Amino acid sequence: MIQFERFELQNGLRVIVHEDDSTPMVAVNVLYNVGARDESPEKTGFAHLFEHLMFGGSANVSDFDTPIQMAGGDNNAFTNNDITNFYEVLPAENLETAFWLESDRMMALNFDEEVLEVQRKVVLEEFKETCLNEPYGDVWHHIADMAYKVHPYRWPTIGKVPKHVEDATIEDVKDFFYTHYRPNNAILSVAGNVTTAEVRRLAEKWFGEIPRGPERKRQLPQEPPQKRFEKRINEANVPVDALYLAFHMPSRYQRDYYVVDLISDVLSNGSSSRLYRRLLKEQQLFTTIDCYVTGSIDPGLLVIEGQPAEGVSLEAAAEAIWKELELLKASPIPERELEKLKNKVESTLIFSELNVVNKAMNLGFFELLGDADLINQEAALYQEITTEDLHRASNAILTEENCSELFYKAKPGQIPSA
Repeated sequence: MIQFERFELQNGLRVIVHEDDSTPMVAVNVLYNVGARDESPEKTGFAHLFEHLMFGGSANVSDFDTPIQMAGGDNNAFTNNDITNFYEVLPAENLETAFWLESDRMMALNFDEEVLEVQRKVVLEEFKETCLNEPYGDVWHHIADMAYKVHPYRWPTIGKVPKHVEDATIEDVKDFFYTHYRPNNAILSVAGNVTTAEVRRLAEKWFGEIPRGPERKRQLPQEPPQKRFEKRINEANVPVDALYLAFHMPSRYQRDYYVVDLISDVLSNGSSSRLYRRLLKEQQLFTTIDCYVTGSIDPGLLVIEGQPAEGVSLEAAAEAIWKELELLKASPIPERELEKLKNKVESTLIFSELNVVNKAMNLGFFELLGDADLINQEAALYQEITTEDLHRASNAILTEENCSELFYKAKPGQIPSA
């Protein structure tokens, strides 16, 4: 059980504190309730651009990394479809350094043409390296485009095309910042060798005077149910063929999210999972195969991906996967198989909570979902799932009309670029 205290500043900043005197360290996590889903279709990649811009300096801090390193700590950030997240981990006696840095960039980011140009180049280079030049790098551009027609999950976090970031102006950047990176759109979570009283004092000192932003109610278009099988063949300069099957699944707010997450484990979590054991080890149809859920807040995807073994066609590989899905749907899985999966999930959750950074991140994320105490309830939610739940959800979700299938074919006779 992870104990925590929660309070809110007058400017709307929510603060979560977990006291843990078993460690000399502290993790400070700032979650902004903004991700790629909050972008305009004509201006994508902005949330990811901001992840970089937030390290480009602010009113009183020109360099974020050096003060943290001098304080004996480290920092990092990530962006996805739903959130932008920044964190520091450092010795507890240097806690105030993290508060100073995070509050300064929340208060007044450095809106400078030179900084924008530097970070723009970094993001564009990342786009080229990870999407355009890396084998399979544009897979999510294809999958998202097939699976989503109206919801902003239809473009990946890095953006639709480089041009959107290329064309970003200082005015665009300022507007995005003052709309989304405000205290009333953020959650500060602190975990480690601290007291709630000290965190409250520092939060008031460093964040209390930052003005609120506009009250924003997200009104995103809801993706209608998929009614027909989507198929795409993409030929590219890659080492070997690969295939991807994406199925729509419930949101993080729905109980069946946890059911479908367990289905992904049935199919591919460890050497005894069905796809790995039967298709890779026994039949040797694949060299790699995996199944996972995207974990997005709004309805996401269960994805199966694999690379067929030499001499196995994409059509034969896909047929083998569909055969396994039909077997899964034919009858409930054995109770013993489900119990093993539940135990593995519970141990994974327990181990993840030993790390103060994970605690701080998870407390912030679950607070965003509506209740930070979900961090203590997740294991029970998985334990409540029955074989009948898995059987029902498998039959509802793992259908052809709910599937987007991508065949990623290697061009014959070509050596992939480095």
